[in-house]
Amino acid sequence: MRRLLAGLAAAVLAGSLVGCSSDSGGGTTGEGGVDQVKVGVIPIVDVAPIYLGQQKGFFKNRNIGLTLEVASGGAAIVPGVTSNETQFGFSNFTSLLIAQTKGLPLKVVAAGVASTGEAGKDFGAVVVKGDSPIKTPKDLAGKKISVNTLKNIGDTATRETIRKAGGDPASVNFVEMPFPNMPAALDKGEVEAAWVVEPQLSTIKAAGGREIASTYVDVAPNLTVAAYFTSQKLIADNPDLVKRFTEAMNESLTYADSHPDEVRAILGTYTKIDEKLRASLVLPKWPAQINEASLQTLIALGEKDGIFSGTPDLAKLLP
Repeated sequence: MRRLLAGLAAAVLAGSLVGCSSDSGGGTTGEGGVDQVKVGVIPIVDVAPIYLGQQKGFFKNRNIGLTLEVASGGAAIVPGVTSNETQFGFSNFTSLLIAQTKGLPLKVVAAGVASTGEAGKDFGAVVVKGDSPIKTPKDLAGKKISVNTLKNIGDTATRETIRKAGGDPASVNFVEMPFPNMPAALDKGEVEAAWVVEPQLSTIKAAGGREIASTYVDVAPNLTVAAYFTSQKLIADNPDLVKRFTEAMNESLTYADSHPDEVRAILGTYTKIDEKLRASLVLPKWPAQINEASLQTLIALGEKDGIFSGTPDLAKLLP
């Protein structure tokens, strides 16, 4: 837990906290009654809607000022929310379900990102070098594969891909590393394959890499991959803030899903993706609704692979 907390690093400051006073409901309240809140995010395409919503004023219109803090993955964001270092966070559902089985008082407040449901045209995949002898998902058995967090959604999705192809999912050697480090690690041969999402997916392809499996698509049709969440304490202490954040987030998701060109443009403000690469990215879907059936499948797969220490209760996690 301490290691995960240490991995949470502040990176993007979108709202000034100068002159703000403490507020018992979580976050801070500044001039004009604006609630200043911190949100833990990952520097990937998935979180484009919250940056776009901030730019469009969807949060400001609801008296919310955002400070977006960057972490390596959802597992690193969870402890920040439970300790109130951040009031909201973005995380894949496996991380949230793991936290729920450990008794952490978390609650989803809005959808986050979803698979396109199209094999070969999704924003998450397993990739290899262009000259790799690995040709099919079955060939991944026994190989060293990078994931951003061990025993998480990357493990589950990759194992299911291998399982469906007739390989041995238990034989994979997963290596944990941040997404931005994966292109170089794959190129140097430090790993034989990488489980990546955009923008690293397009970065590796542009360098000659090959996609061999759309892992999210293999898990479930139109998989809900991640969500925005908060602590149950904040919900109890400041339900109005949570309601306004959820409304702003839903508006942001809907806007992003129908304005792909603006999504590609906003990526240039919080990632180092150049304009040419941004134009070729495979964008995910951003529905405001959560696909519960797909999450039940994710839970079943996680239990099969020993991801959870207890039995997840999806009803307690969802709003």
